[in-house]
Amino acid sequence: MDREAIKLTRILLKNTNDPKMSWYLFKRILSLPVTQQCPQSIPIITRILIRAKMLNELDDLPQLLIASQPQETLHNSLVSFIKVLVKSGLFGKAISQFKSLRFRFPENPPSIYLYNVLLRSCIKEGRVDCVSWLYKDMVASGVSPETYTFNVLIGFLCDSGCLDDARELFDKMPEKGCEPNEYSFGILVRGYCRAGFTSKGLELLGEMRRLKVLPNNVVYNTLISRFCKEGNIDDAEKLVDEMREDGLSPDVVTFNARISALCSSGKVLEASRIFRDMQIDEVLGLPQPNIITYNLMLGGFCKEGMLEEARVLFEKMKESENLMNTESYNIWLLGLVRNGKFLEAQLVLKEMVDMGMEPNVYSYNIVMDGLCKNGMLFDARMLLRLMTSSDVLPDTVTYSTLLHGYCHAGKVFEANNVLREMMRNDCSPNNYTCNILLYSLWKEGRISEAEELLQKMNERGYVIDTVTCNIVIDGLCNNGQLDKAIEIVSGMWTHGSAALGNLGNSYISLVDDSDSRKKCMPDLISYSTIISGLCKAGRVDEAKKKFIEMTGKNLHPDSAIYDAFIHSFCKEGKISSAFRVLKDMEKKGCNKTLQTYNSLIMGLGSKNQIFEIYGLMDEMRERGVSPDVSIYNNVLSSLCEGGRVKDAPSVLDEMLQKGIAPNISSFSILIKAFCKACDFSAVDEIFEIALNVSGHKEALYSLTFNELLVGGEVVKAKELFETALDRSFDVGNFLYKDLIDHLCKDEKLDDASGILHKLIDKGHWIDPASFMPVIGGLGKRGNKHEADELAEKMMEMASEGKVKNKVHRNVRSSIQGKKNKDGESEWQTILHSGIALKALKRVQRGLDQGSISSLEPQKDDFLDYWEGSH
Repeated sequence: MDREAIKLTRILLKNTNDPKMSWYLFKRILSLPVTQQCPQSIPIITRILIRAKMLNELDDLPQLLIASQPQETLHNSLVSFIKVLVKSGLFGKAISQFKSLRFRFPENPPSIYLYNVLLRSCIKEGRVDCVSWLYKDMVASGVSPETYTFNVLIGFLCDSGCLDDARELFDKMPEKGCEPNEYSFGILVRGYCRAGFTSKGLELLGEMRRLKVLPNNVVYNTLISRFCKEGNIDDAEKLVDEMREDGLSPDVVTFNARISALCSSGKVLEASRIFRDMQIDEVLGLPQPNIITYNLMLGGFCKEGMLEEARVLFEKMKESENLMNTESYNIWLLGLVRNGKFLEAQLVLKEMVDMGMEPNVYSYNIVMDGLCKNGMLFDARMLLRLMTSSDVLPDTVTYSTLLHGYCHAGKVFEANNVLREMMRNDCSPNNYTCNILLYSLWKEGRISEAEELLQKMNERGYVIDTVTCNIVIDGLCNNGQLDKAIEIVSGMWTHGSAALGNLGNSYISLVDDSDSRKKCMPDLISYSTIISGLCKAGRVDEAKKKFIEMTGKNLHPDSAIYDAFIHSFCKEGKISSAFRVLKDMEKKGCNKTLQTYNSLIMGLGSKNQIFEIYGLMDEMRERGVSPDVSIYNNVLSSLCEGGRVKDAPSVLDEMLQKGIAPNISSFSILIKAFCKACDFSAVDEIFEIALNVSGHKEALYSLTFNELLVGGEVVKAKELFETALDRSFDVGNFLYKDLIDHLCKDEKLDDASGILHKLIDKGHWIDPASFMPVIGGLGKRGNKHEADELAEKMMEMASEGKVKNKVHRNVRSSIQGKKNKDGESEWQTILHSGIALKALKRVQRGLDQGSISSLEPQKDDFLDYWEGSH
């Protein structure tokens, strides 16, 4: 090599930041005689041109080499060029130049090293065609593959799901002069384990021992991890022992696999003991836990609701920079949200920002999901604003979650606004978003809009899948079109999503093709929906036929389908039929659910079979199934309706002792029963318990007041009503008119008048008929002035424009309906008052004014956003 060539090459290296000068210098080097050229200049200039994106010059480089170099040196120069291309990620150019090289030098193949580099690059780029071509060219050219070559190809076949081909290639290695090493076995073991064939992976471990190939930690960890994921913890532990017998020490990956399996199976305390030993037991030489170990334990504690343990661990993790990352925070956020700690979760988000650990979109989505599922939509909307102000762009999941929250709450206007905002921010709805909207429209009974949305989904290429079809099927069932739903399910077997065309209207354009049939077949939910619908409609025989059809299609019924039949039979009083279904249910391996017990208790209660109900409750306790408030309410109802009211308080005590909060329905059952039994002291006790459990709720006061009144406890009812007025409850559900009637009949006119005046002073609208017995009583007393004042007040209320439709109907029925003993309307009893006749005419005129349609909410069109968006 000439001194000038060395000098030019050094100058070339110094001018790497000046690509044009480098290119000029390289051409100077090529102009020298071949013996004076520097081979190192070729990879140098190639990297410079790639870095400078001088692609035209890069394409010219091979031609310059061909023009300036003889055949003896050209081959190595082109190989050097190709190596840099492939290592720089220019796969297309590299493979093109390699093919050109093979064409120019068919008898002079490159080394196995270049084949290996190109094969690895092909696999990385997903170019299956090139992998096959390269391997065939390598074999044809007589280049002997290395064990590494086979390892690359076996890994590729395993990742492509071609396990049989991978095994065949593995078995042929000795024929090609290559013996499998521990990496060859490890790659194939990983392939089997990922595909779920763990037993075959285990067989390979035995084969390694027979061939005296020592397994490494990777092979053992792969098998141990798979056994752990499958829940075979005992087999995993045996492998750990074998690992030690082979002289290998379980590393942190081994322990992480074990801890992950234990946490997944709910054995968090056992996992915690291993975790503790890893931290303190240096004598046994256990590996120290890493951030993955800590995250696994944090997730395990959170999953089991062990928040205090999780909190202590989380605080410890924060003390070390190496034990905390965004994933750690997200695990903690998920734990807080799942356990209802929404305020704390929002504070953790703020803490992340303060500590420089920026929340990602997943962090926000975790909290968003929790808030929306618990109806905290205002907080969810504020979270979205915080998200955007922190420069974290909401994604489709964020918007879809908020959209679902509003739709579930029936807040159509707000949902529509979220959808518009989503589109405005270039965040296109996905199938999940569209299905949320579709479900909401069906739920709201906006059928024509639901049909139009489905048509738009089809036109814009959204996948009409089984989930979408099930939403339509459910919507039809809930909107009185059960037969049409059944027709669609039947049609899905042959036409896929095109079966929705059976609805007519806009669905006609749905395409019936083989792809549609493959993607959209009826599933368990499809049949569960129509079977439940048939059972609710009393068409049990048809439901049985659908059950038989479903099993014939190899769809195995679950507990929900059996529950539909059991509930239907229990509702009809066919208890023996319900228990026959139950027997078949358990025979098929389906466990009783809370709904199963609920239906059976309801059915047994209707037959007054209290002893059998207690038997079911005992069975639930033995099986560790905790009754919910609905089941207890059914038990209470059965006892009360079966004449065993005195046994009901013990059930209430059991609920309270087990921490199951009775709801208003629970107290309603008890209060009604004890009022009917005239045990009003018991009513007082239950009412006090209800106040302590549920608080001072209008529903509790109104039901107790009404039952006391029906039971003839007028004084207690009056006192309770006055308390309700003092608490500013709405009085719409209180039978206060009947209270006033009772007081007037009991000649307690002053008390009745006091109730009226208190209602007026509190600003309540009062049923005009409530005034009449008081006005009549005052008239009989000769208190004409006071009677006229009340009549005037009554007329003012009746003529107010604020009156709702219900109020109008109440007034009209009062005017036209009730008659006194002489056949006259109650209104006519006050016509002796001069002012009353005038007032009556005003009321009648007022009833004919206004339009109820003005009170109807404006329709919010979910489909607006489709228009103009293509």
